[in-house]
Amino acid sequence: MAEAKKYNAESITVLKGLEAVRKRPAMYIGDTSVHGMHHLVYEAVDNSIDEALAGFCNDIQVRIHKDNSVSVVDNGRGIPVEMHPEEKRSALEVVMTVLHAGGKFDRDSYKVSGGLHGVGISVVNALSRWLEVKVRRNGKLHFQRYERGAPVSEVRECGPADNTGTEVHFMPDEEVFAIIPFEYERLSNRLRELAFLNPGVKITLSDERAGRDNVYQYEGGIVSFVEHLNRSKRTVHEPIYFNKEQEGLNVEIALQYNDGYLENSFSFANNINTIEGGTHLSGFKTALTRVINNYIGKNKISDEKLTGDDVREGLTSVISIKIPEPQFEGQTKTKLGNAYVKGAVDSVVTTHLSNYFEENPAVARMIVEKSVLAAKAREAARKARDLTRRKNALN
Repeated sequence: MAEAKKYNAESITVLKGLEAVRKRPAMYIGDTSVHGMHHLVYEAVDNSIDEALAGFCNDIQVRIHKDNSVSVVDNGRGIPVEMHPEEKRSALEVVMTVLHAGGKFDRDSYKVSGGLHGVGISVVNALSRWLEVKVRRNGKLHFQRYERGAPVSEVRECGPADNTGTEVHFMPDEEVFAIIPFEYERLSNRLRELAFLNPGVKITLSDERAGRDNVYQYEGGIVSFVEHLNRSKRTVHEPIYFNKEQEGLNVEIALQYNDGYLENSFSFANNINTIEGGTHLSGFKTALTRVINNYIGKNKISDEKLTGDDVREGLTSVISIKIPEPQFEGQTKTKLGNAYVKGAVDSVVTTHLSNYFEENPAVARMIVEKSVLAAKAREAARKARDLTRRKNALN
């Protein structure tokens, strides 16, 4: 019994290269089901979006092929292919096969980006049965193929190239994923978000299986995003929009109320959809509640003290920030953690929304009246619950 349970130096396993990713894929992509498999596409697309943020890319093409593989093509600068001075091999191979290798660790190549850890595209490579990458750079086309993360060819020139950019074509590995067909609508929703968040960038999604494609390009940015979210609802006013540099980050917010009762808020940090929120969303919510309560008190509109739920009833909003050094909780980046962001966003929202209310009293009054009505309904519901409980107690 003691022999079977021995624990010594030989018990310590060292995973090298991309072995760790294949051993524990959920740590890097969330899970190995439908969400995780689609996350591979998002990681590849995020690299192209980072090129767009840097001002070097305005055209991204995503294609679902008939064999359920996916290719992502952009017209950015192209991944460097020159010999890496320390690794003594092509920088392209280093980026594709080494964790924590990339151009996102300094402020020179990318001032802001969604990629932080240098693991995104190498994780895609590790979890693909095969992956082929083509780089158009310095007037030449370069190619390399990998199988389950390992290179099976050298980086080689394949001919001339008229422009620059990168193409990543991969097949998810059936040893990792319970392979299911890629969902067009799921990918479409994410790519549409990215097009809204990056005005002027053209993103094309094509599906060879069904012979359909969509082009997403919105000059209106997140204002168009809010209008899209409210397209089937009756709105109370035109979208409110402001964009401000504050404490080293760019804060961009659009909001609009409709006559419904549900809140629909989206928050993004460097184009990453922070579905669990974070400090940027907290700062927005805190400021919104305070501004509306201050407006009520200043103009003596009501004696009600509104809660956050009251002022967000029927609210549709998009909060997008660009930050040089974001701190996300985990590789899947679902929640932003930078502490100072809350105060910065709070300050921007307080200043601009207060000014907007002063300059547009009619809109301010409509928003306030809707919020006060929500507070009265909440209080009436509370009294009804208390009355019901008292009756039960008497019985």
